[in-house]
Amino acid sequence: MSPPYPIPNSTLIPQLHLQKHPEGGYFVETDRQSETVPSPFAGGAPRSLATSIYYLLAPDEKSGVFHMNTSATMHVLHQGRAEYVLITPPSTPGSPPKVEKKIMGPNIQAGEVLQLLVPSGIWKMSRLLPDDLAAAADAAKRDHVGCLITEVVFPGFAWEDHAFLTKAELEKLYGGLDDAKEWLAYVKSG
Repeated sequence: MSPPYPIPNSTLIPQLHLQKHPEGGYFVETDRQSETVPSPFAGGAPRSLATSIYYLLAPDEKSGVFHMNTSATMHVLHQGRAEYVLITPPSTPGSPPKVEKKIMGPNIQAGEVLQLLVPSGIWKMSRLLPDDLAAAADAAKRDHVGCLITEVVFPGFAWEDHAFLTKAELEKLYGGLDDAKEWLAYVKSG
Protein backbone atom coordinates (compact mmCIF):
# COMPACT_ATOMS: atom_id res chain seq x y z
CA MET A 1 0.00 0.00 0.00
CA SER A 2 1.27 3.45 -0.88
CA PRO A 3 2.28 5.64 2.07
CA PRO A 4 0.46 8.90 2.85
CA TYR A 5 1.21 11.55 0.26
CA PRO A 6 -0.37 14.79 1.49
CA ILE A 7 0.93 17.30 -1.07
CA PRO A 8 -0.05 16.29 -4.63
CA ASN A 9 2.47 16.44 -7.48
CA SER A 10 0.29 19.02 -9.28
CA THR A 11 0.99 21.35 -6.31
CA LEU A 12 4.63 20.36 -5.65
CA ILE A 13 5.92 20.91 -9.20
CA PRO A 14 4.73 24.54 -9.67
CA GLN A 15 4.99 25.64 -6.02
CA LEU A 16 8.57 24.39 -5.63
CA HIS A 17 9.51 25.49 -9.19
CA LEU A 18 10.65 21.97 -10.09
CA GLN A 19 12.14 21.35 -13.53
CA LYS A 20 12.93 18.07 -15.31
CA HIS A 21 16.31 16.72 -14.23
CA PRO A 22 18.84 15.26 -16.74
CA GLU A 23 18.97 12.16 -14.49
CA GLY A 24 15.17 11.72 -14.63
CA GLY A 25 12.60 13.09 -12.19
CA TYR A 26 12.28 16.75 -11.24
CA PHE A 27 14.52 19.07 -9.21
CA VAL A 28 15.30 22.59 -8.11
CA GLU A 29 18.41 23.82 -6.34
CA THR A 30 17.37 25.29 -3.00
CA ASP A 31 20.74 26.34 -1.58
CA ARG A 32 24.36 26.81 -2.64
CA GLN A 33 26.67 27.90 0.15
CA SER A 34 28.83 30.86 -0.88
CA GLU A 35 31.72 29.66 1.29
CA THR A 36 34.04 27.30 -0.59
CA VAL A 37 36.36 24.51 0.47
CA PRO A 38 39.01 22.53 -1.42
CA SER A 39 37.33 19.30 -2.48
CA PRO A 40 39.20 16.16 -1.44
CA PHE A 41 37.35 14.36 -4.25
CA ALA A 42 38.21 16.79 -7.05
CA GLY A 43 41.95 17.34 -6.63
CA GLY A 44 41.50 20.23 -4.23
CA ALA A 45 39.32 22.23 -6.64
CA PRO A 46 37.23 24.82 -4.80
CA ARG A 47 33.62 23.76 -4.23
CA SER A 48 30.74 25.24 -2.29
CA LEU A 49 30.71 23.99 1.27
CA ALA A 50 27.38 22.29 0.44
CA THR A 51 24.45 22.46 -1.97
CA SER A 52 20.90 21.20 -1.66
CA ILE A 53 18.04 20.37 -3.99
CA TYR A 54 14.50 19.10 -3.88
CA TYR A 55 14.21 15.95 -6.02
CA LEU A 56 10.88 14.42 -7.04
CA LEU A 57 9.96 11.17 -8.74
CA ALA A 58 6.37 11.07 -10.03
CA PRO A 59 4.42 8.61 -12.23
CA ASP A 60 5.40 10.50 -15.40
CA GLU A 61 9.08 10.63 -14.29
CA LYS A 62 9.24 7.38 -12.34
CA SER A 63 12.98 6.69 -12.28
CA GLY A 64 16.38 8.18 -12.63
CA VAL A 65 19.43 6.75 -14.36
CA PHE A 66 22.63 5.52 -12.76
CA HIS A 67 25.02 8.32 -11.95
CA MET A 68 27.88 9.01 -9.58
CA ASN A 69 28.92 12.11 -7.69
CA THR A 70 32.43 12.46 -6.38
CA SER A 71 31.02 14.25 -3.32
CA ALA A 72 28.92 12.52 -0.68
CA THR A 73 25.15 12.99 -0.81
CA MET A 74 22.64 12.84 2.04
CA HIS A 75 19.05 12.08 0.94
CA VAL A 76 16.26 13.14 3.32
CA LEU A 77 12.67 12.00 2.79
CA HIS A 78 9.73 14.42 2.77
CA GLN A 79 6.93 12.21 1.45
CA GLY A 80 6.27 9.07 -0.59
CA ARG A 81 8.82 6.34 -1.17
CA ALA A 82 11.35 5.12 -3.71
CA GLU A 83 13.88 2.34 -4.09
CA TYR A 84 17.53 3.33 -4.37
CA VAL A 85 19.91 0.92 -6.06
CA LEU A 86 23.55 1.46 -5.10
CA ILE A 87 26.38 -0.22 -6.99
CA THR A 88 29.81 -0.14 -5.39
CA PRO A 89 32.60 -0.93 -7.87
CA PRO A 90 34.70 -3.97 -6.89
CA SER A 91 37.85 -3.31 -4.90
CA THR A 92 39.69 -6.18 -6.60
CA PRO A 93 39.69 -6.81 -10.35
CA GLY A 94 37.49 -9.71 -11.41
CA SER A 95 35.26 -9.46 -8.34
CA PRO A 96 31.59 -8.58 -8.84
CA PRO A 97 30.33 -5.16 -7.78
CA LYS A 98 28.34 -4.89 -4.56
CA VAL A 99 24.65 -4.10 -5.17
CA GLU A 100 22.45 -2.75 -2.39
CA LYS A 101 18.78 -1.82 -2.54
CA LYS A 102 17.37 0.61 -0.01
CA ILE A 103 13.81 1.88 0.22
CA MET A 104 13.37 5.46 1.32
CA GLY A 105 9.96 5.62 2.95
CA PRO A 106 8.10 6.21 6.19
CA ASN A 107 7.65 2.56 7.21
CA ILE A 108 10.74 2.26 9.38
CA GLN A 109 9.28 -0.87 11.03
CA ALA A 110 9.61 -2.58 7.62
CA GLY A 111 13.21 -1.38 7.15
CA GLU A 112 12.48 1.72 5.08
CA VAL A 113 14.80 4.64 5.78
CA LEU A 114 14.12 8.34 6.27
CA GLN A 115 17.72 9.32 5.44
CA LEU A 116 20.21 7.71 3.08
CA LEU A 117 23.88 8.64 2.86
CA VAL A 118 25.55 7.76 -0.45
CA PRO A 119 29.33 8.13 -0.14
CA SER A 120 31.70 9.22 -2.87
CA GLY A 121 32.33 6.79 -5.73
CA ILE A 122 29.02 4.86 -5.64
CA TRP A 123 26.72 4.49 -8.66
CA LYS A 124 23.12 5.26 -7.68
CA MET A 125 19.69 5.18 -9.26
CA SER A 126 16.22 5.71 -7.81
CA ARG A 127 12.82 4.49 -8.95
CA LEU A 128 9.25 4.36 -7.76
CA LEU A 129 8.11 1.00 -6.43
CA PRO A 130 5.85 -1.30 -8.49
CA ASP A 131 3.06 -1.24 -5.85
CA ASP A 132 3.00 2.55 -5.89
CA LEU A 133 3.01 2.67 -9.69
CA ALA A 134 0.09 0.22 -9.70
CA ALA A 135 -1.82 2.61 -7.42
CA ALA A 136 -1.02 5.43 -9.87
CA ALA A 137 -3.03 3.58 -12.53
CA ASP A 138 -6.10 4.90 -10.68
CA ALA A 139 -6.51 8.46 -11.98
CA ALA A 140 -7.84 9.60 -8.59
CA LYS A 141 -4.64 8.42 -6.84
CA ARG A 142 -2.06 9.30 -9.54
CA ASP A 143 -1.38 12.81 -8.22
CA HIS A 144 -0.62 11.35 -4.77
CA VAL A 145 2.08 8.87 -5.87
CA GLY A 146 5.76 9.75 -5.91
CA CYS A 147 8.73 10.48 -3.73
CA LEU A 148 9.95 13.92 -2.65
CA ILE A 149 13.35 14.21 -1.01
CA THR A 150 16.02 16.76 -0.28
CA GLU A 151 19.57 15.96 -1.39
CA VAL A 152 22.46 17.69 0.37
CA VAL A 153 25.79 17.33 -1.45
CA PHE A 154 29.03 18.03 0.43
CA PRO A 155 31.32 19.48 -0.76
CA GLY A 156 28.76 21.12 -3.01
CA PHE A 157 27.59 19.72 -6.32
CA ALA A 158 29.48 20.59 -9.53
CA TRP A 159 28.76 19.03 -12.92
CA GLU A 160 32.51 18.44 -13.34
CA ASP A 161 32.28 15.99 -10.41
CA HIS A 162 29.33 14.06 -11.85
CA ALA A 163 29.18 11.10 -14.26
CA PHE A 164 26.43 9.06 -15.90
CA LEU A 165 26.92 5.30 -16.15
CA THR A 166 27.26 4.20 -19.77
CA LYS A 167 26.54 0.79 -21.26
CA ALA A 168 30.28 0.26 -21.84
CA GLU A 169 31.09 1.18 -18.21
CA LEU A 170 28.30 -1.11 -16.96
CA GLU A 171 29.75 -3.97 -19.01
CA LYS A 172 33.23 -3.26 -17.62
CA LEU A 173 31.87 -3.07 -14.07
CA TYR A 174 30.30 -6.51 -14.38
CA GLY A 175 32.83 -8.11 -16.74
CA GLY A 176 30.05 -8.54 -19.33
CA LEU A 177 26.38 -7.69 -19.57
CA ASP A 178 24.84 -11.04 -18.59
CA ASP A 179 24.76 -10.22 -14.87
CA ALA A 180 23.90 -6.56 -15.53
CA LYS A 181 20.89 -6.94 -17.85
CA GLU A 182 18.40 -5.70 -15.27
CA TRP A 183 20.27 -2.37 -15.03
CA LEU A 184 20.47 -1.60 -18.78
CA ALA A 185 17.13 0.25 -18.69
CA TYR A 186 18.64 2.66 -16.14
CA VAL A 187 21.75 3.62 -18.13
CA LYS A 188 21.62 7.00 -19.83
CA SER A 189 21.44 6.61 -23.59
CA GLY A 190 23.34 8.83 -25.96
